[in-house]
Amino acid sequence: MHPSFAQFRHLLACTVLACVLGACATLPPPTSELADARQAVSRATDLDADQYASQPLASARDALGRAQAAMAEGRNDAARALANAASADADLAIALSAKAKTSAELAQRRSEVRELRDRFEGGNIR
Repeated sequence: MHPSFAQFRHLLACTVLACVLGACATLPPPTSELADARQAVSRATDLDADQYASQPLASARDALGRAQAAMAEGRNDAARALANAASADADLAIALSAKAKTSAELAQRRSEVRELRDRFEGGNIR
């Protein structure tokens, strides 16, 4: 073999190996994803999701705890996925809590309207 071709093959092999190793490298720790998940769980808690959407909030808290553990173990990809799941569950809890509150308010207003209508139709308006 010609020496320059052997050098080219060696250089090509090293380049391919460097690319493969670079592709296998993990992303940096998901600190921003964990911070976002913590904030979402905190918002859900502040908006009474414990009362109105306890299951999604419990799932969010569980995923957040698992994300923190995964990050502490250096499993950044798993931590990122779990943090994103925690954020999504917390957002669902927020939405369900808002829906439940709105539905309760609507039911209260309808009850008030019925009461006023009954009083009006019965001639008992004061």
